[in-house]
Amino acid sequence: MIHMKIKHRFAILLLAAILIGCEKAGTNTLTVSITKISIPANGGTSSFIIHTNAGSWSIINPATEWISLSSSSGNSDKATVYVSITSRTLSQREETLTINAGNAEPVEVIITQPPAEFLYNLSSDKTNLSFGNSAVAGSFAITTDASQWKLESDAEWLQLDHTSGAKGTTAVNIHVQDNKAIGERSAILHVSADSAAPIEIQVTQKGIYFPGYNNNPAAPDISGMSSDATELAGKMKIGWNIGNSLECTGGETNWGNPLITNALVQLVKQSGFDAVRLPCSWYQYSNPATAEIDATWLYRVKEVVQYCVDNGLYVILNIHWDGGWLENNCTPDKQEINNARLRAFWEQIATTLRDFDEHLLFAGTNEPNVDQASQMQVLYSYHQTFINAVRSTGGRNAYRVLVVQGPSTDIAKTHELMSAMPLDNVANRMMAEIHYYTPWNFCGLTKDESWGNQFFYWGNGYHYAGDPAHNATWGEEETVIYNFGLMKQQFVDKGIPVILGEFGAMRRTDLSGDALTQHLASRAYYHKYITQKAIATGLIPFYWDNGGLGNHANGIFDRNTLNVSDEQTLNALMEGAGRR
Repeated sequence: MIHMKIKHRFAILLLAAILIGCEKAGTNTLTVSITKISIPANGGTSSFIIHTNAGSWSIINPATEWISLSSSSGNSDKATVYVSITSRTLSQREETLTINAGNAEPVEVIITQPPAEFLYNLSSDKTNLSFGNSAVAGSFAITTDASQWKLESDAEWLQLDHTSGAKGTTAVNIHVQDNKAIGERSAILHVSADSAAPIEIQVTQKGIYFPGYNNNPAAPDISGMSSDATELAGKMKIGWNIGNSLECTGGETNWGNPLITNALVQLVKQSGFDAVRLPCSWYQYSNPATAEIDATWLYRVKEVVQYCVDNGLYVILNIHWDGGWLENNCTPDKQEINNARLRAFWEQIATTLRDFDEHLLFAGTNEPNVDQASQMQVLYSYHQTFINAVRSTGGRNAYRVLVVQGPSTDIAKTHELMSAMPLDNVANRMMAEIHYYTPWNFCGLTKDESWGNQFFYWGNGYHYAGDPAHNATWGEEETVIYNFGLMKQQFVDKGIPVILGEFGAMRRTDLSGDALTQHLASRAYYHKYITQKAIATGLIPFYWDNGGLGNHANGIFDRNTLNVSDEQTLNALMEGAGRR
């Protein structure tokens, strides 16, 4: 009886356990955070979260060829699944993911992707290519995931080493021809691939800024040009600047001096000078759009050069300040157009004056403003353009001695920055040029400044006890010796003559009495000393004469009466040159 009760109770417990197990089996739950996902046409990634108490879950993904899942099964009751599509379709596509967990009702997540305009990518690492007017090569790269691409161009002035390619990245080399036309030209390269968005690559090439003026180059002619630079330097001892004349803004007489005449040049020769420097302006006499120099001005300059040569003077003709278009723009942004204008000018100048013998020298610039190495590189390009343009005209210009300027024609900057001379295709036909107005307090300062007073009295034995505030405190004899020595070591000792193209200290006739007497004596001593030391170190000195005869001026000759106005300065210069 007892055994029957125990069996009955066990049966009841077993039945209860079965019923409880059945109840647990029917309580699996499954939910998903989102059931509709749209991936962008160009592909992308989205996600959903699975919640279940079944202990494990799985996903059926019929579209595995275009839908990627971060996981298709798991045992977490809170799992994040990432859905990614990297391909594109040209028509709308949709697929259903089925998620199962235990005996829970399956959940469906619908994945859709709208159609894309293109199936494949097509790109270039460069979409704009820009070239200068000279023939040059460049490159760009085409990248695509399409099977093939092609490139089309109808520009005959450029060549491509690839006009088609396959999937991946292909380097394309491009070569453009010289553009000898005035103005820029351009072309569009069209790149395409099946089911990919086409791309365009813009190619531009600058033209020349100005026409060429070397229209009748002559065969090289060495007649009358036998002296190289060193030999020619030996024939020039002391020179004189016809300043404030041919370089004047507004015309030759606009700064107060009369027209240069043969009689003036004769006076200069008779006074003991054997060379003349002609500062000259060109820009104001040219067409800004074409760089063509007025023929009347070219003839006038030729006439003045002829005066000098006829009187046995050597003459250095330059492009002077000229409004600053070049001198104030030794900068990369102006380099290209300035070189173009410089070439155009010198082709015309050199062609017009080609028949003069070695008595005529050309100087490319005047005082190019350069303070650092990057500007010096621009100046080198200007020098090279000048040399190439002159030589290209041929005739006697093939052998003419040419003069190039140091940075700012300053000795310290030249020593620091001008490490070499520009290239020339004929040997030993170049000179360097520097200027000397040291100390400026003595040579050009017109009022006392916070940083320093004017110097009225310069040199050992020429200081004035009656006005000690205006005695020189720096830049005297030892400075001259040091500075000229730098140029001797840098150029002269290497066979490169140096033109001291400008030097001089203005007179200060607003002084009076003993002060004026001492100042003028000091000034004469300065001019004698500079001349003497320049010649002794192989520099060829050219005194700066602006034609002015009054206070703060440098004139020696009265250009109107054709007389010597400043005998003291003339005598000092000639004594320094050993001609008195």
